[in-house]
Amino acid sequence: MESGQISDYGFLADGRSAALVDAAGSVNWWCPGRFDAPSVFGRLLDDGAGHWSIRPEADFTVERSYLRDTLVLRTVFRTAKGEVALTDALAFEPGSRGHDIGMHPPQVLVRSVQGLSGAVPMRVHYRPRFEYGRTIAYLVEREDMLEAIAGAARLTFRGSVRLACGDDGDAAATFTVRAGTTHNFTLGYAPTYDAPLPEVPDADQTIADTVAGWRSWADEHDYQGLYAEEVRRSGLVVQGMTYRPSGAVVASVTTSLPEKLGGDRNYDYRYVWVRDFSHTLRALWRSACFDEVRRQFAWLGRAMGRVSDQPVPIMYGVLGERDLTEHRLDQLGGYRDSPPVVTGNDAWRQRQNDIYGAAMDAAWLMRDQLEPFDRDVYHLLRVLADQAEQDWKQPDAGMWEERGVQHHHVSSKVECWVALDRAVRFGDQLGGPQDLARWTAARDEVRAAILERGWSDRLQSYTGVFDSDELDASVLVMPLVGFLRADDPRMRSTVRAVERRLSHDGLLRRWDGDPAGFVICSFWLVSCLALAGERDRAHALFRDLAGRVNDLGLFAEQIDQQTGEQLGNFPQAFSHIGLINAAGVLTDVEQDPTLRECGMPPAHFTPRR
Repeated sequence: MESGQISDYGFLADGRSAALVDAAGSVNWWCPGRFDAPSVFGRLLDDGAGHWSIRPEADFTVERSYLRDTLVLRTVFRTAKGEVALTDALAFEPGSRGHDIGMHPPQVLVRSVQGLSGAVPMRVHYRPRFEYGRTIAYLVEREDMLEAIAGAARLTFRGSVRLACGDDGDAAATFTVRAGTTHNFTLGYAPTYDAPLPEVPDADQTIADTVAGWRSWADEHDYQGLYAEEVRRSGLVVQGMTYRPSGAVVASVTTSLPEKLGGDRNYDYRYVWVRDFSHTLRALWRSACFDEVRRQFAWLGRAMGRVSDQPVPIMYGVLGERDLTEHRLDQLGGYRDSPPVVTGNDAWRQRQNDIYGAAMDAAWLMRDQLEPFDRDVYHLLRVLADQAEQDWKQPDAGMWEERGVQHHHVSSKVECWVALDRAVRFGDQLGGPQDLARWTAARDEVRAAILERGWSDRLQSYTGVFDSDELDASVLVMPLVGFLRADDPRMRSTVRAVERRLSHDGLLRRWDGDPAGFVICSFWLVSCLALAGERDRAHALFRDLAGRVNDLGLFAEQIDQQTGEQLGNFPQAFSHIGLINAAGVLTDVEQDPTLRECGMPPAHFTPRR
């Protein structure tokens, strides 16, 4: 059995980095140290870029699952000669529990092979390739370990089976696993210089401790709403995509997985977008708890620093880095021969006016924790409100980050309205009478412009940009941020038009010509339907979408409308955040009659624990 699709992968995380393991037992992606570090296993993007596989030698079938409430992966191989279980984990630091997990992980990948029945011949193939496949390390045998050092990285391999080193920087071995026996392997990472040898603890103890760490975190996050199992899994995924030292949630853990096979829209998503911020905080609040929310907002304030009158950066590295200049990796052929492969993301240079609303809405969501404002928070929010007032008339790259062009995107105008609306709601805590008068006037001016220039009489719908007749699913955020009631006649007409033109089998494309359904847009549709009173349709669509995860409950960014194949970077935080928030809206609508009556989202309500 060979893996070929994005959905074949399982996801491991340790609070700083992530690894992807395919259904054939091969670790094909690991960037140790931090999510956006160079890979040591990169076969996901090129067959020669490194991997570590453990698999039966003969034909096999597979059944996979995560151990309950963890990101520890169990793969059961079934062969004609017996069954074997492979357990994979990125280790937490010993004894870490609850909100401390992932703060200081040992940076160790642990793999345990257990015989379940019969006697199964197995093969292990270890092929490290550093710097995204550029560098082949010398493998050096040292007593009980195999060391690989090249450039800035050092790997230490230990296992109960001795590997034979080849001349090409590979090592391999065959062994037989019998029922009741276990063979363990560990791989530790450390920088080459100014760091001790990678610590490689006992594999069985490490797996048990990592399982206990994940479960202790899950036990502190008791979501009580509808679709609890799906929300719980997505909450774990979002937590796995959190860089724990800073609290930042990356958009994905991969780079350059294509939106369309053979296309060139391949981007590095291992960074943090301000645009996603309010969605992320709302999802964390529902599925996690206040600690994660507070750390997220603190990270944003530190990343932005003291904001001037220049445009606010739209994205950052996990520690708040701003310069994310894009570089092509021409030595890699790309996922399923779909180049280019890039690191960095030149969207960091763009103007995106929606970020003002994302940050201000997050502050409004957190108002009980923020008030009274610290001086830096007070300054940040005032500047964001002032910039929304100043910039809303400017064209921008929009939510979907068009390159090389700028338009008057309706969703960006809506988010500027959100920024001004929340500033006005904060009242005299944020500004004096003159400030509030300015923000109120600008808010009303933005709203009037959207209602007039964002509406197409021909389509009977709000559109993607001012004065156009082109639909865009981004307008579905209008009721979700409180700009319009979901049951407003024009909003109902917009939802019908978007469904009719952009939806197929429940999957919603962003625009006409988008190559696949965009998962979070489909969940926005769920929320719009629920808030408009079409609750049966909303629940049916939610269940259909939630059923499109892979066998481990993971979403990529997009799903092909015809084949159902997952596409784009994986796993995708925005997709899982969309699921969590849609489940929350469905819960609110069922439990709170006032929402059913007013057709408004819970944007101004405290999320229910």
